[in-house]
This record gives sequence, C-alpha cells and structure tokens, in this order.
Amino acid sequence: MNVSRALRVTAFALAALMSGSALASGGPALVVELESGRVLHAERATDPWFPASITKLMTAYVALEKVRSGQMSMDTLLIVSEGAAALPPSKMGFKPGTEIRLDNALKIMMVKSANDVAATIAENIGGSIDGFSELMNAHAQRLGMVSSRFANPHGLPDERNQTTARDMAILARALLTEFPDHKDLFDIGAVQFGRRIMRNTNGLIGRYPGADGMKTGFICSSGFNVVASAHRDGRHLITVVLGAPSSNERTIKAAELFDRGFSSKVNFTNPELAALPTSANTSPPDMRPVICDRRGPMPQEDDAPAVAETDSNIPNLFSSEVMAFAGTAANKPVRTVLGPRTAVQPERVWVGLNPPSEAEIAAQAAAEAAAEEARKAKTKKAAAPKKGKAAAKQDDTAAQDDTKAAAEKAPVKATAKSNDKGKTPPRVSVTVKPVTGGKPAAKPAADTKAKAPQKADAAGKPKSVAN
Repeated sequence: MNVSRALRVTAFALAALMSGSALASGGPALVVELESGRVLHAERATDPWFPASITKLMTAYVALEKVRSGQMSMDTLLIVSEGAAALPPSKMGFKPGTEIRLDNALKIMMVKSANDVAATIAENIGGSIDGFSELMNAHAQRLGMVSSRFANPHGLPDERNQTTARDMAILARALLTEFPDHKDLFDIGAVQFGRRIMRNTNGLIGRYPGADGMKTGFICSSGFNVVASAHRDGRHLITVVLGAPSSNERTIKAAELFDRGFSSKVNFTNPELAALPTSANTSPPDMRPVICDRRGPMPQEDDAPAVAETDSNIPNLFSSEVMAFAGTAANKPVRTVLGPRTAVQPERVWVGLNPPSEAEIAAQAAAEAAAEEARKAKTKKAAAPKKGKAAAKQDDTAAQDDTKAAAEKAPVKATAKSNDKGKTPPRVSVTVKPVTGGKPAAKPAADTKAKAPQKADAAGKPKSVAN
C-alpha cells in the first residue's frame, strides 16, 4: 500500500511539474468554517477549475429554491426525455417517458451522480438544458460565485464549465444554511432501486468521524474533486479539494484538511471567503495528461478503499501538514485512520408517484434479475467460439445418445408405476437415432470425449462484467 501510494503521488507530482506552473503545486484546496464563513486554509482557492459532478450541487440548489418558492414540491413528477436518457454514464438508464418524483431524483443524483437524472431535473425545471443553465448562473451570481459558469446540470465535459474552490464553498454554505430541512440529501450512504444498491461515491461518509455529506466529481480534465462537510465538538467545517490524482488521494487529503481544521481556532486573522484574492489565471487547466493519458487502467470515481497510514514514512506531497493554516493552531493533530465504511441502511427510491408495494418490489427485482441473466447469456453467446462441422456433428450425436438413454429408462419407471396401481403403462414416445450399415451406436466413452471440450470451453470463458 505504502509503495503503491508513493509511486502514484510521485508520478502525479512529476507530471504536474512537467505540465507547467498551473499544476506544479497540486490542486486547489480550501477549509472554511460553516457558521462564521471564515477561511481556515486557502490554497489556490480562486484558481479556475473544471467542476465535473460537483456541478450537481448547483443543480440541487436551483431545485430546492423552486420548492422553497412554492413553484414545485418534493413529490412533483418529472418526466425523462430522450435526450436525458441518451447521456453517458454515470446514469440510471431510465427509459424516455419514465416519471420520477423530485425527491427521489435528488437522492439518486446526490448518491449515484446519475447524469440522466440531473438532466431530467434540469429539463423539467428550466424547459431545456440551456434554460436551466441560465437559472444556475443567475443563482451563482446572486450568491457571489463570481468565478463560476455552468453550461449543463451534470458537469459532463464542456469548456464553458468552470468554478473555483472558493465559489463551491460559498455554494455549500448556502445549501446547508438556507435549506436545513433538506441537509440529509447530502448525507445518504446508499440508495436502493429495486434490487440495485448504489453507495455514495463520497469516501468520507461512513469513514471519517463526523462527515455529513456533500458531493464528489470526476472527469479527466478536472481530476478528482470533492466538496465535503463534517462536524465535531460543536463546529461545522466545509472542505473543498480539486484536481486530486485519484479518488483515494482526494479522500485522504480531505480527511487531513478536516483534521487540521478542527485543530485550528478561528480569530480575526482568518479572512472571509469574499476577501480571498482573485487568481491571475483565467481558464481552467486541463488535467487529462496527468490523470488519464497514462499507462494503466482508466481512473474510476470509486477506487479501492482509502486508508491513511499513520506510520508511513512516505512524504505526502498533498498533505495538509505542509500547508500553513491561518488562525491559532492547536497541537499537531493525530491523523485520522480511514477504515472500511460502516454498514448503512440504503434509502429506497422508486419511479412513479407512490412507493411500490412489497409485491411490486418483488416483481421489479425478478424483472431486473431476468434482464441481467439475459444480458449475461447474450454476452456469453457472443464470446463463445464458433464450432466447426465436426464439433457440431459430435454434439448432435451426443444429444441423440442422451435422448435414447433417457428413453430406455422411461418404460421401466412407467412399468413399476403400473405394477403398484394395476394400471396399464402409458405409451412412451421415443426418438431413436437411425442406424445404418449395421454399425453399433457410439459408445459412452465417445460421449465423454465429445463433451469434454465443452466443459473446458466453459471453464475458460471470462465472466461478464456489469457496466
């Protein structure tokens, strides 16, 4: 674990240095106290960055504002369009015309980060993606997010999308302070739809003591982003991390920032968010060469469980221990160890207005299981090598011999049954292989040889992987 992490971090640092000054010091980071709005730590906090799926926090804000104004309710039905259904993953895969309540849509969007659901919310509120984007930008300007521009509700790649760590902290504070009745939307550990259980991609939930939500995001051009919140000893902090090299590093850095933040006290030297100096950069850096254009598997939003090693001698180039915190620093904090997630009870979500009955849930689960089996069978059939004529003939011979053997046993069972009850045994229909030239039927040993290749082929086939 230590060596692997050291290599990843070192590779990221070297790539960043070679990519120019915009990436040389690592991604932006920010820690702010929720109640006071005072900044505990700011690192490139006003540098422009691609937001990726943390964009969905603004999508949620616009939707909750519609509910607060009385124009919508949490049980308002939204209709999935063809455009929303066609978006790439992450997605739920709802068919066009599907109806879903706003509250269920928000839960799925926050936990699963489903792009099709985010687009469904946007189109039903704004009339179109462009119309909803105008609402997003209007609210951003009103909140003081002066460096943010949103072109879509999900954060999929678009050069017009950009934000800053400072702006996302402003948005996080607005969500938690303006909509306290809906703060649980950002702290859901998992949701269940039918038999599918989808856990939150936020690696702090269920791992970091006091973590209570918000949102992650990832595209190749942004790296791994997170807006997170946590409370401890009566204090509530918000942390923003942008451009981490992996989901693990994102989670570990956020945890370390929280540790340092909770160990620091706020005083008059801590600036407010609005007082942070404007960055000299005007456009977001493209992290693709660092994150995706390298050897190895494509990075995923949910990597292996993140564990911060307390006894590691490896220098962490992204650790908050090398960052200067404003305010009065307390004793050096003990690093929090992030272990496996605690078990959570997933919240059930559904399509339609009313929650399904137990019978409907069972029927939906059965339908999903049948669809999954059909998909696996189709994948297995497509992957199977085509048989030659000789192999096909052997299979036919073996099948006919099996049928004949089964038929020879059938009259015996029928006779035994008739002897018990004194009835005439029913006629048995038997399919027999034609015999020509007086040659005997194939021996059982031939059956074994004919079947052996089938077993070997089945054992050698790779298992299908769910998308």
